[in-house]
Amino acid sequence: MPIQPTVYIVTNKARGLPYIGVTSNLIQRIHQHRTGIVPGFTRKYRLKRLVHFEQFGTMELAIAREKQLKNWHRPWKINLIEAGNPDWRDLAEDIGFEPLL
Repeated sequence: MPIQPTVYIVTNKARGLPYIGVTSNLIQRIHQHRTGIVPGFTRKYRLKRLVHFEQFGTMELAIAREKQLKNWHRPWKINLIEAGNPDWRDLAEDIGFEPLL
C-alpha cells in the first residue's frame, strides 16, 4: 500500500474527547485504534470514532499540521470537525470499516 501522510482525529462520541494523530496508513491506524493495539491515551478512553482527517503530500507537512492542531483550543478543534462533519459521523465507515456499536 502506498504511503499517504494523514492527520486524523478520533473520539469516543459526538463532541467527546478529540485525539489528534498522524499516520502514513490511515486504514491500518484506525484498525489499531479499534482493536486496542495502540496503547495509552486512545485505548484508555476508547477513542475509536474517526471524525476528521486531512491527507498531505509529505509526512513533513502532515506532522506540521498535527502540531498546529494540537496547539489549538478545544472550541477550534470542535469547529474544524463540525465544519466537515456536523453530525460527528464515523468516517471510518467510508473507508471500509464496520459501524461502531
